[in-house]
Amino acid sequence: MLRSANIGVCDIREAAARDRAASTAGTRPLFYFRFGVDQALPQERRTPVTPSSSSRYHRRRSSGSRDERYRSDVHTEAVQAALAKHKERKMAVPMPSKRRSLVVQTSMDAYTPPDTSSGSEDEGSVQGDSQGTPTSSQGSINMEHWISQAIHGSTTSTTSSSSTQSGGSGAAHRLADVMAQTHIENHSAPPDVTTYTSEHSIQVERPQGSTSSRTAPKYGNAELMETGDGVPVSSRVSAKIQQLVNTLKRPKRPPLREFFVDDFEELLEVQQPDPNQPKPEGAQMLAMRGEQLGVVTNWPPSLEAALQRWGTISPKAPCLTTMDTNGKPLYILTYGKLWTRSMKVAYNILHKLGTKQEPMVRPGDRVALVFPNNDPAAFMVAFYGCLLAEVVPVPIEVPLTRKDAGSQQIGFLLGSCGVTVALTSDACHKGLPKSPTGEIPQFKGWPKLLWFVTESKHLSKPPRDWFPHIKDANNDTAYIEYKTCKDGSVLGVTVTRIALLTHCQALTQACGYTEAETIVNVLDFKKDVGLWHGILTSVMNMMHVISIPYSLMKVNPLSWIQKVCQYKAKVACVKSRDMHWALVAHRDQRDINLSSLRMLIVADGANPWSISSCDAFLNVFQSKGLRQEVICPCASSPEALTVAIRRPTDDSNQPPGRGVLSMHGLTFGVIRVDSEEKLSVLTVQDVGLVMPGAIMCAVKPDGIPQLCRTDEIGELCVCAIATGTSYYGLSGMTKNTFEVFPMTSSGAPISEYPFIRTGLLGFIGPGGLVFVVGKMDGLMVVSGRRHNADDIVATALAVEPMKFVYRGRIAVFSVTVLHDERIVIVAEQRPDSTEEDSFQWMSRVLQAIDSIHQVGVYCLALVPANTLPKTPLGGIHLSETKQLFLEGSLHPCNVLMCPHTCVTNLPKPRQKQPEIGPASVMVGNLVSGKRIAQASGRDLGQIEDNDQARKFLFLSEVLQWRAQTTPDHVLYTLLNCRGTIANSLTCVQLHKRAEKIAVMLMERGHLQDGDHVALVYPPGIDLIAAFYGCLYAGCVPITVRPPHPQNIATTLPTVKMIVEVSRSACLMTTQLICKLLRSREAAAAVDVRTWPPILDTDDLPKKRPAQIYKPSNPDTLAYLDFSVSTTGMLAGVKMSHAATSAFCRSIKLQCELYPSREVAICLDPYCGLGFVLWCLCSVYSGHQSILIPPSELETNPALWLLAVSQYKVRDTFCSYSVMELCTKGLGSQTESLKARGLDLSRVRTCVVVAEERPRIALTQSFSKLFKDLGLHPRAVSTSFGCRVNLAICLQGTSGPDPTTVYVDMRALRHDRVRLVERGSPHSLPLMESGKILPGVRIIIANPETKGPLGDSHLGEIWVHSAHNASGYFTIYGDESLQSDHFNSRLSFGDTQTIWARTGYLGFLRRTELTDANGERHDALYVVGALDEAMELRGMRYHPIDIETSVIRAHKSVTECAVFTWTNLLVVVVELDGSEQEALDLVPLVTNVVLEEHYLIVGVVVVVDIGVIPINSRGEKQRMHLRDGFLADQLDPIYVAYNM
Repeated sequence: MLRSANIGVCDIREAAARDRAASTAGTRPLFYFRFGVDQALPQERRTPVTPSSSSRYHRRRSSGSRDERYRSDVHTEAVQAALAKHKERKMAVPMPSKRRSLVVQTSMDAYTPPDTSSGSEDEGSVQGDSQGTPTSSQGSINMEHWISQAIHGSTTSTTSSSSTQSGGSGAAHRLADVMAQTHIENHSAPPDVTTYTSEHSIQVERPQGSTSSRTAPKYGNAELMETGDGVPVSSRVSAKIQQLVNTLKRPKRPPLREFFVDDFEELLEVQQPDPNQPKPEGAQMLAMRGEQLGVVTNWPPSLEAALQRWGTISPKAPCLTTMDTNGKPLYILTYGKLWTRSMKVAYNILHKLGTKQEPMVRPGDRVALVFPNNDPAAFMVAFYGCLLAEVVPVPIEVPLTRKDAGSQQIGFLLGSCGVTVALTSDACHKGLPKSPTGEIPQFKGWPKLLWFVTESKHLSKPPRDWFPHIKDANNDTAYIEYKTCKDGSVLGVTVTRIALLTHCQALTQACGYTEAETIVNVLDFKKDVGLWHGILTSVMNMMHVISIPYSLMKVNPLSWIQKVCQYKAKVACVKSRDMHWALVAHRDQRDINLSSLRMLIVADGANPWSISSCDAFLNVFQSKGLRQEVICPCASSPEALTVAIRRPTDDSNQPPGRGVLSMHGLTFGVIRVDSEEKLSVLTVQDVGLVMPGAIMCAVKPDGIPQLCRTDEIGELCVCAIATGTSYYGLSGMTKNTFEVFPMTSSGAPISEYPFIRTGLLGFIGPGGLVFVVGKMDGLMVVSGRRHNADDIVATALAVEPMKFVYRGRIAVFSVTVLHDERIVIVAEQRPDSTEEDSFQWMSRVLQAIDSIHQVGVYCLALVPANTLPKTPLGGIHLSETKQLFLEGSLHPCNVLMCPHTCVTNLPKPRQKQPEIGPASVMVGNLVSGKRIAQASGRDLGQIEDNDQARKFLFLSEVLQWRAQTTPDHVLYTLLNCRGTIANSLTCVQLHKRAEKIAVMLMERGHLQDGDHVALVYPPGIDLIAAFYGCLYAGCVPITVRPPHPQNIATTLPTVKMIVEVSRSACLMTTQLICKLLRSREAAAAVDVRTWPPILDTDDLPKKRPAQIYKPSNPDTLAYLDFSVSTTGMLAGVKMSHAATSAFCRSIKLQCELYPSREVAICLDPYCGLGFVLWCLCSVYSGHQSILIPPSELETNPALWLLAVSQYKVRDTFCSYSVMELCTKGLGSQTESLKARGLDLSRVRTCVVVAEERPRIALTQSFSKLFKDLGLHPRAVSTSFGCRVNLAICLQGTSGPDPTTVYVDMRALRHDRVRLVERGSPHSLPLMESGKILPGVRIIIANPETKGPLGDSHLGEIWVHSAHNASGYFTIYGDESLQSDHFNSRLSFGDTQTIWARTGYLGFLRRTELTDANGERHDALYVVGALDEAMELRGMRYHPIDIETSVIRAHKSVTECAVFTWTNLLVVVVELDGSEQEALDLVPLVTNVVLEEHYLIVGVVVVVDIGVIPINSRGEKQRMHLRDGFLADQLDPIYVAYNM
């Protein structure tokens, strides 16, 4: 434990070298052992404690140390040496950004320069050990960070975002160094960082008053960067990402080989065995036999017989002394009292429960023993009472609350054991939680129990003639000991009476127990070593047990040593933790004398890390009479009971054995002495010899139980009578554990008797000494190498002085992600440590574990103090912690994920195959043996209908004709939010209104024909009138969404942009908006002086125009359609008069629209199909359009559906946002809507107008929700349009229902379509996007080669139709883009037809269904936009697929959007919950994207609800989000940068 000030790394290596030289003088053995304390403790550490060094010792310890199980100075120094190696290279790593409200405690001195000599003594890690570096250099490093932090502080935007805790931090440098060392080989090309400009470096002014002359460090060249569109941004976020990118670009360990079968059957890489890995070379081991169990003649024939003997012969002999919390003896139980009270309990259990005819408990039944840890006497009486009554006691912990961690599993055990009665003490019974009526409630998962208090005063006296039946020990079950497994489940190990007796005999022989010895027991007496020595073996030998409760140890850690002195105890049973606590507290004691001790049993001596406590304890207490040979570590397990124990010898010349093993070798299960330069060693001590009467061997941990070689680590197996016999009620598991037949290499069993697996990993060394290196339960197999959780804990705790986390409150476990185990470390953080401190500690832990264990940590999480679930004796409940982590309810306050480092088994990045030449693939209508993927709607020329509007070329003529022939026919009805008619227009009203507007344009606006006019109107009737007014005047209208009055700053610039880009000569609007455009708020957002003339149409002239303009040519421009795409690009397309008329006719035919029809439209009327349905179709087809502005649904979500029901509408159109609003807003109101008479049974088609892949989940939940209101599930369908053609598909009235197929998502990434069954792994449902409109032809082409593709192949959708747009309208007139998008030809096959490219990927599939015209139906499936798709690792990912997975990952994620930034995947999630949950999402998001998409998330950003921007069509604006993120405008709750 002590370390003299000057022993550095070099000393330790020299000491090790000296030992090694001594040991390897002869031939070098495979592993070596050091004997004796002399060599075990290097010269400097052996000195007896002098007052000065001891006070230093306490100063170091006082930093808060509870459980020092894992303390090892050798290890600490190895860790420091490993960290020192990293110190040379510096590189920043981004520290996570955290919103101020999330920072537990922001330190006051966030921006004061740290004191240059900050390394306090107990931080010997950095300064003390590396003598070469003076502390001042450390100071300058800190200074640099302080400055950079201060600068970031000063340049922060006003949002309260990540400024508080950003600037890379010293820890960051160190973390980067780890990353540089660690293995990040995910086979992706290095991130693309070419868009950074390095020439313009920005000068940063230093803040005033900074004491150092150093300039702030730059993050690479990240001052100036460009966003995807080449817009320079100067941003902290991007600087951090740049750091991350630089870190991840470092060359890593050599790549692993990969396996592939067919290029879209992605197989994860199979870990190849390292050819240089150590392999066992020894001979096959021999089973080791313990000494003969010599049965002494007067040993009792059973434990009950022993109790009877002592209870009658020496009733006054003390059996057990219990202590109160002051350390005063509370109660002495004599053997006489134990015997009479146990008899009383036995009688009452058998005769006083239930009725005479139907007793509740019969011999052989199981009963629970529920006693607190401070009442061993009551427990002992109850236990022996059960033995005498021949019922089976099942000792368990006291359930503290109804939802105790792990208590539910105990309940399952009790249920499976058929327990109906629980014995307990009076005090414990009073303390149990009670219901208001005073009954003890049923605990969660527990069977119904009768609680029976065992205090004598509550029991009836047995009649004189009643006597328990005392038999010789037999094969009946004596008791059941519970055992908690790795996954948290609880099993019951049955121990028979003969095993119980034989175990007591073996312990008596091994420990040399004699009658009336005194033994001090600090251990839990309900199970394990505490039960075996302190309750059972003690009674066999009439010993006196002094029981020290855990509560007393917490108050006075020295209590057990004081009791050893006070009672001159011969034996003490402790854990290494108790030795450590005593070390910490011993300075207050003068008169300690431990010379009476002949045996100090260390119950957890099998934990390799207990050796340091043993050494340190001996070192300190040797001067107090403690002899070295007294310390006796033992190994035990619930299944095999005591496995081995070191015998107490009187000969102090036979020192204990220890081995210094290479940790690297251990991960391969091989025993090797540590080599010269290895820092990673495990020092193990022996746990003595095999038990008397037992045989032991080691078998390979997995597969068939084959004997290990002599230099191989295996699971220890024991064959003896003194072991458990089964897991109660679980025959299968019992067979695997209790009935093992070890085989030789030839396959022959070594014994006819079964062996029992102990769950301990180890080997049998020279002289038959048993060595344990870990537990099977703590084993984590990471890419084929075995790591022990305890070893990882030890390394983590050796990293820093414990200023940041609590010792003993640290959990290490593995989770399976992407077919391999990943290591997770969770620790409790001290409340006084700052963000920076914790981050620094975390980064150093990562470095240390990587250096020492050569394994990456997947996730390191720090939680607030005292929040991890506890076991009954105060340790961490591992399986509960893991459960909380996996379900996202751990609520950490700091998280560091390192998937880039750990995940090495990603599939190979895709290599694109060269295309096959056209000649070999085209044969008639076949491509590569498949029908060419082409399809068309009905032919417009062939359809005979009495369409009067067809004789007119122009919509303006159709309106004039309708105004003459059916003047009073209502075309438009506008509803307000109450569902009443706000306004309506007949044919003649619309015509007259349009005439007046035309006059106004000519007279007031002085416009020529062909001039562009921007129409800025709210959704309604004015917009329609203004549109036809423009046509009448010969002007070209552009519909523009008006700015939002509450959000002028963000919405007005878009209006201005469209007005400018469209070259509008004039702007028409209402009086209200006119005022808004000229308001002060508008002036703040845009330059209002550059608006074109604004005409207000609320006040129209009374005149009619001299003549209505008639275009000369149907191919001239009718209107411009402007829309902002999801990628944030503004694109305007030109619609000619011919295209407009063809469009209206196509929709009329598909939806069978006639003047007698009514159609409800709840869409935005500004672009695409929404505009066409709102403004144009009614005039062409004559049907009545019921217009419902989507914004009105915000105040009345039921408005649209009530209108559909009230007007008995058969066809209705809506957007995804409207559908979502109804699904979320009306989910709970279907009953009340039904009562209001809402009826949707007449709806024939409900079409969602969209420019994306159909959102199946939404349409299905909408259909399900409103099924009760009469909505036919087949009525709901989608349409599909894009910029080059505003509507390609639309589910009409006739024709087959939309079909759904399931495709393999992995194949889709490789641009393949592979149909799979519903529910198969990686399946993705795709719904057909409606029927192809009449007059539309579609072909699927390869976007790169422009060749046609076959049926069911993924490619770009190309379209040819009369209503294609005629081109983009842009100022720049980019001709190449124009011809590519609107005038493309196939590279082979039909090279004559001119196609427009939609920019969307999809595929056609011929179905078995028949179309209206009797042909087989071709279904079009849209997969996603090429612009949106992300190219990662050579594969094509669609954001929506990743987002769907992420939304499923945790209940608090309401929305998600993903985008890439320099090859890093950024995931933004909206959190619906408390900010405390924010960090829970980071691991879950990372896990799900890895599991389902084989991608590593680079950055996780947690934001508030509503931060992800969504456009009017309900589409996510991912590029806007990306720009906001890079400009640091999102005010995130938390930003995590995954390493």
